[in-house]
Amino acid sequence: MRLSDFDFELPERLIATRPAVPRSSARLLVAHGDSIQDGHVTDLVKWLRPGDRLVLNDTRVIPARLFGIRQRDSAQGLVEAKIEVTLLEPQGDGTWAALIKPLRKLKVGEVVRFSDDLSATLKKVADGQGHLHFNCEGDDFDAALNAAGAMPLPPYIAAKRPADAQDKTDYQTVWAKTSGAVAAPTASLHFDKPLLKDLAAMGVTFSYVTLHVGAGTFLPVKVDDISEHKMHSEWGQVTAAAAAEIAQTKADGGRVIPVGTTALRLIETAARAKGEIIAWEGDTDIFITPGFTFHVADALMTNFHLPKSTLMMLVSAVMGTDRIKAIYDHAIASEYRFFSYGDASLLIPMSQNSD
Repeated sequence: MRLSDFDFELPERLIATRPAVPRSSARLLVAHGDSIQDGHVTDLVKWLRPGDRLVLNDTRVIPARLFGIRQRDSAQGLVEAKIEVTLLEPQGDGTWAALIKPLRKLKVGEVVRFSDDLSATLKKVADGQGHLHFNCEGDDFDAALNAAGAMPLPPYIAAKRPADAQDKTDYQTVWAKTSGAVAAPTASLHFDKPLLKDLAAMGVTFSYVTLHVGAGTFLPVKVDDISEHKMHSEWGQVTAAAAAEIAQTKADGGRVIPVGTTALRLIETAARAKGEIIAWEGDTDIFITPGFTFHVADALMTNFHLPKSTLMMLVSAVMGTDRIKAIYDHAIASEYRFFSYGDASLLIPMSQNSD
């Protein structure tokens, strides 16, 4: 398939820069089989059934954007340079891989100070990324990073406004637990505690998995033949307990519905070896495109995605390319809000469209 098969025109005004308040008041497009209905996220209680299981990604987004100062002695005295850092992922040697701007103004061995409590030394440069060693670790590092860092908003939001204190709440799920992501599992941002309570009361169950969403989720596809695209990898874990819960739901005839593309990619990765869900841990670079055989997911709750993105390819695999085009045409005509802080969709394939 060609990249152009996943393109569409999106009016700039539909790109959301703030989430709905409260979270669950966001709009919800429900595509089940051939029909499309409009509602709100609170209407999930009407669309889900007792015995359904939602699979939730419990990754916690770290405030990965840092702004600091590098100082250097020169013949003219002390020279300073402003340095911007976006943390990507921890390395086995104790450093963090990071995007550094401007990288040319920082030499190996030099220190960048971000606050009184947080600084980092550039240890090496590889593949255009810097590897930083911080002056603290563990809980001390988490506290210093939380105080000095800003949430790593997606490029299409960051281009419109800087991250602020509100984003530290808005860009985090209410069940976030395991730190490590530099982007949020955004479909999960629509859930608040009252909605979770209502769903549990009607017999919907929940399983938690972890996939640390990386900055690679925003990388564009640069090849015309999508089969040639190299997917970024991200670390994830499905525990034995979560795998057993999901398998039991399948055995009992309930639907397994991942909330977000990250949860879907992870559980389908965990099912690749045997064709059924098992405990799994590691790096996944699974690339889901039309024609993919789903072993676990029966439906998907997700936001509205970027044109020509790997996520557009994924939702096309769930619903079919022509069907997704019709769904997105409806969403644009109905002025749904798009991307990370936008509205949501519940995608139920034809095979699952029975009461």
